[in-house]
Amino acid sequence: MSKLGNLGARLYRGEVGYDFVGKRMFWYGVSILITITAIVGLAVRGLNMGIEFEGGAVFTTPKTSVSASQAEDYAEEAAGHDAIVQGLGSGGLRIQVAGLDTNTSDQVKSELAQDMNLDPERISAELVGPSWGDQIANKAWQGLGIFLVLVVIYLAIAFEWRMALAAFVALIHDITITVGIYALVGFEVTPGTVIGLLTILGYSLYDTVVVFDSLKEQTKELTKQTRWTYSEVANRSINSTLVRSINTTVVALLPVAGLLFIGGGVLGAGMLNDISLSLFVGLAAGAYSSIFIATPLVADLKEREPQMKALKKRVLAKRASAASQSEPQEAEAVDEPYDEEPEDAAPAVVGPPRSQRSQPSSRNRGRGRPSGKRR
Repeated sequence: MSKLGNLGARLYRGEVGYDFVGKRMFWYGVSILITITAIVGLAVRGLNMGIEFEGGAVFTTPKTSVSASQAEDYAEEAAGHDAIVQGLGSGGLRIQVAGLDTNTSDQVKSELAQDMNLDPERISAELVGPSWGDQIANKAWQGLGIFLVLVVIYLAIAFEWRMALAAFVALIHDITITVGIYALVGFEVTPGTVIGLLTILGYSLYDTVVVFDSLKEQTKELTKQTRWTYSEVANRSINSTLVRSINTTVVALLPVAGLLFIGGGVLGAGMLNDISLSLFVGLAAGAYSSIFIATPLVADLKEREPQMKALKKRVLAKRASAASQSEPQEAEAVDEPYDEEPEDAAPAVVGPPRSQRSQPSSRNRGRGRPSGKRR
């Protein structure tokens, strides 16, 4: 068995483990700090919305010797707006300029052709109206709202309302962090970003449900015993599924990291960044929230119940009683003399015990003395 598999088996049996629930206040603080940073980045920098949402024009050029940075300067000078330029596999360029209408797009197209020494007829222009982007944004918000409502209802039926509430908080946590990272990095938000954002919610929910299912199984008839509290069982559930969560998250992150860092960064396929960044950040945040946010929050909510409060008192009282009974026994064991003998003790006998000493056999009993029989 590999070291990771051996660790997973020991975590499942409860032989080793990290106290996630006991140190939940620290992880709550880390999550709050990350969330505040994301909200500040979103408020200060805002999102770089693509032309699908704001409207504008997309110019596609044939193969040219002009670099992407030079074309970006030409487009911004001609349009008076920020431009995004991406290289194409054919050697051409894809130039996006937001906030252009039909009249201004023709003028920008002519100036680009002149600056880049290209035939204006060979530059294709595509206009995108802002109303279409508004429809996409509205549909995305509607889909997100319906998804969250259905998730809460399902978890409330399959588990309980506390787990549904904790899962909802974890999902909002993941969305906020992902959107905030987009604002801080400055990547363009496109319909692909929305698709990636909705996709990560399923991955985040999967990790959370795995832990909740283990917790539900281990807390059946929990109040009938006095060995574990609910928080301790919740912590054991996290540890028992920890290796599984790590494995699934790493396997899912590897291809996404290839799209983001190799496809978008090394190969220059910038169109992959809009969906790969949301998947990468969302998958990592989902695994984090299922371990450090969702389950500890369920433990906090459950510990407020009168039954769980009474169970915790009984468990702690039993442990205190066991500790108080073990201390006098240990003290007596230390004070008891073990190297002295009583004064009236019999002297020690060297050799085998009396019961094991050899007795003279009956056939040798009369040897060496007269038997008394006359000859």
